[in-house]
Amino acid sequence: MTALELESITAAYGPYRAIDDISLAVGRGEVVALVGPNGAGKSTVARVCAGLVRPVSGRLRVGGRDLTGAAPWRIARARLASVPEGRGVFARLSVLENLELSFGRWLGPKAVREALEETFARFPILAERRHQRAGTLSGGQQRILSLAKVLADQPDVVVADELSLGLSPAAVDDLYQQLGALHDRGIALLVIEQRVDRVLKLADRAVVLDRGSVRFDGPPSQATQPLEAVLGGGSSARPAADPPSSPGA
Repeated sequence: MTALELESITAAYGPYRAIDDISLAVGRGEVVALVGPNGAGKSTVARVCAGLVRPVSGRLRVGGRDLTGAAPWRIARARLASVPEGRGVFARLSVLENLELSFGRWLGPKAVREALEETFARFPILAERRHQRAGTLSGGQQRILSLAKVLADQPDVVVADELSLGLSPAAVDDLYQQLGALHDRGIALLVIEQRVDRVLKLADRAVVLDRGSVRFDGPPSQATQPLEAVLGGGSSARPAADPPSSPGA
């Protein structure tokens, strides 16, 4: 059984068709890299998976359950965690307050305490800075906090959109170390990335997206040529796949 499956998904923003008849799957414990040029529709795929964009047609399945058009909270309850593009933290709250607020949505008081202990053991930098305002953390630390916030419910699959965007090489190293640890725990990952070299080293499989369609789906070692082809050709022949507010897509 797959952890996540998109079957013939088409999604649009008003008159703009963002993705067109896309099919892809992430097996249990598998890491799939979703790569391609800006405007290819990658962030729209992430939003469909999270329930933030309702597809025009096609089916979304999480753990074998058909959740097409379901509300985000129902998809989260199906053990899919979404880490959206951007920092995703409450800047004025401390690291501890961010985690308590996030964990408290799903867990009781005792379980929150246990989740905090596990989180601080997994992410020592967050333990070290637990009383620091999240907005004063470095970009990499904020992304680690954003990732930690979605792991309390022990997801089966994580969809991560542009985690390393704007980060220093050292911060990217830390982030990918954490992604590798999630992989080792058997969590399925759909990782949407601009840093192609990093994500292909982590991935079990690569999907190349261009102009809202899948151009390649196969081993990462064979993804370079189709990726170079779509990057060389650009994506300007049709309206931008993702809305103007999402330039990193």
